[in-house]
Amino acid sequence: MEEKNVLRKRYKELRNGLHSAEKDARIREHVSRLAGASFFVYYSVGSEVDTRGILCDLLERGKQVCLPRIVGRQMLAAPYAGEKLQAGMYGIPAPADGGDCLCEVALAPLLAFDRAGNRLGYGGGYYDRYFAAHPHMLRIGLCYAGQAAAFLPAEKFDLPLHAIVTEDGVQIFSKT
Repeated sequence: MEEKNVLRKRYKELRNGLHSAEKDARIREHVSRLAGASFFVYYSVGSEVDTRGILCDLLERGKQVCLPRIVGRQMLAAPYAGEKLQAGMYGIPAPADGGDCLCEVALAPLLAFDRAGNRLGYGGGYYDRYFAAHPHMLRIGLCYAGQAAAFLPAEKFDLPLHAIVTEDGVQIFSKT
């Protein structure tokens, strides 16, 4: 676990230097081409790939959109239609209420990814538990190309991503 914490610190600092509005716009363009009727999308904070424009695009295209809402140690996909959000867990904007909706596609934040589709998250396990409970959901990470790692340690409960979207395009992982 200590190794992952060291990696988290390193890749968070790296991501801080990679973040740019131009890259976010290119990622948004690539996401607009993804198929699916329903999307579970994180609400971006800090140097994460900005999802506010992505959320607007999905809603304008008539897609069902859900945002993470944390209840205890469980993450739910709460319906979102553009309404005002409240400060949720860790101060991240979230819907005030709403149960867990089933979505076809999850757009997840990350600190790093490797060529096997392993995702380095923030260490809370929320996405790991959510993906384990919804194994048939298409798991796509949003990140910058510079967040690629040669290898990331993965636990037996970690489900790899099916794909990532960076400013360079969509990369599909063959094993998933």
